[in-house]
Amino acid sequence: MASSSSSDSTAPQTPQLRKDSVTNRWVIFSPARAKRPSDFKSKSPINPNQQHQQQCPFCIGHEHECAPEIFRVPPDNPDWKLRVIQNLYPALSRDIPAAEEGNHSDSGRVVVNGFGFHDVVIETPVHSVQLSDLSPREIGEVLVAHTRRIKQLMSYDSIKYVQVFKNHGASAGASMSHSHSQIMALPVVPPAVATRLGSMKEYFEQTGKCSVCESNSKDLLIDVSAHFISIVPFAATFPFEMWIIPLDHSSHFHELDSEKAVELGGLLKLVLRKMSLQLNNPPFNFMVQTSPLGDNASQLPYSHWFMQIVPQLSVVAGFEMGTGCYINPVFPEDAAKVLREVKVSP
Repeated sequence: MASSSSSDSTAPQTPQLRKDSVTNRWVIFSPARAKRPSDFKSKSPINPNQQHQQQCPFCIGHEHECAPEIFRVPPDNPDWKLRVIQNLYPALSRDIPAAEEGNHSDSGRVVVNGFGFHDVVIETPVHSVQLSDLSPREIGEVLVAHTRRIKQLMSYDSIKYVQVFKNHGASAGASMSHSHSQIMALPVVPPAVATRLGSMKEYFEQTGKCSVCESNSKDLLIDVSAHFISIVPFAATFPFEMWIIPLDHSSHFHELDSEKAVELGGLLKLVLRKMSLQLNNPPFNFMVQTSPLGDNASQLPYSHWFMQIVPQLSVVAGFEMGTGCYINPVFPEDAAKVLREVKVSP
């Protein structure tokens, strides 16, 4: 990954619009609407014990209350470390026929059967343990479970894209407080993904470079390991949004090997702990932004996967919904500096 030239480390204090060359989205930075960056705190911190352990079907010993299991680690072991199961309330169904193409009506509307997969990764058997409490190796095992399931889903020709995501906290969309992430396999490429790939392609055609590789800048840096870097993106959509990016150009998350997964687990643990300490343990979402399963070789030079982490500190309101343009009250350089300076005990 090339290092782009660093801009002035002090963010401007007048409003500014920035265009994200990865997502093709305009973001308004308006510091006058904010407190000092270091004063940002979640108003609804997470209580990991909201749901009593005796009532939680994700806890060890309650496996019979869950939807069917896909696999567990270790296999065939009652003392499991993680389980991958079907979602009891799936958004898509694996039990209906897959349509090869959308059905066009006379009005021009397109309808595709809701075939797909919606799985849950139970990240720990212990109710009170959160992802950031796990060791780098244990987080790496969770990430490998994601990649293993994606590889299984690749055998279905009708599956075009697989989204790995985690909702942490009720206001971030989590219905269960037990630490878990989800995997959805879709029969279409979602519009945000198509837009991202189109923006990456445009940047590559104009510069001959990968827009994600070029995201490395000293004033946006949070931390770095041998093969990954954590940053606040140049045109962060949300306050204190963070990305973890492979330093080596890579298009597909499912190509992550077990050794690098442990390293990524260590960096993910670090940024989650920094976020929790600085922002008062906020609800958050993380998403793996990867490439479609059926992409062709010509896309590989410009498509680059990354992990996006978004603490829930602001509300998406009418302006954002109406325009697709977001207002962020914290300049990325300021957010990165605050997060860099958070001291995390070993």
